Amino acid sequence: MPQPTPTPVIASWSGGKDSSLALQAVLADPGRTVTALLTTVTASYERVSMHGVRSELLEAQAASLGLPLVTARIPPGASNADYEAAMLHALRPVRGRGVTEVVFGDLFLADVRSYRERLLAPLGMRGHYPIWGRNTRALAEEFVAAGFRAVLVCVDPRQVPAGLCGREFDARLLAELPPGADPCGENGEFHTFVYDAPIFRRPVPWRPGEVVERDGFWYADLR
Repeated sequence: MPQPTPTPVIASWSGGKDSSLALQAVLADPGRTVTALLTTVTASYERVSMHGVRSELLEAQAASLGLPLVTARIPPGASNADYEAAMLHALRPVRGRGVTEVVFGDLFLADVRSYRERLLAPLGMRGHYPIWGRNTRALAEEFVAAGFRAVLVCVDPRQVPAGLCGREFDARLLAELPPGADPCGENGEFHTFVYDAPIFRRPVPWRPGEVVERDGFWYADLR
């Protein structure tokens, strides 16, 4: 019997741990085929939005994954309307090529998931959430044990110590997280940059730069 044609998808890619785990899951799914990565980049800064990672490191990740990169470009200080317009602009050509799903690494925030579905609906697209509902402690430990390597690039000091910014995401860091902090940073406690992974063809080289405070958050400027 002929096998059904896999569903073409584009994977939302922040360059961090959760999007890496979601991508790993969907790459192993015979019912889907990943056509590209989708990332929001802040124009003029040329950095991944929220994470603050330089575009050249984002591009190196995409090259290591062997996947093309689609960018939704937003202005500094973008409003929700700016973000939505940029996402729709980036996704329209993708939808025109027959892609019907966007893969997200969301874990348990139902309001975020509902927002994504409302955003995609006008294009006739939907979200796919391969790690949704997973226990975040177990998932974080699985990430480390599987050989993923990441560093914290953005920290919210209202939720976790600012001194964690620039640190390796490993078992020691997980043990140092304060009570109440989500081990995967799902509540915005921190964001990560993955520089090596089982799904990478080769590690992404980087070196540490300054750790700086901007708008109430701490950022590690990787180069």
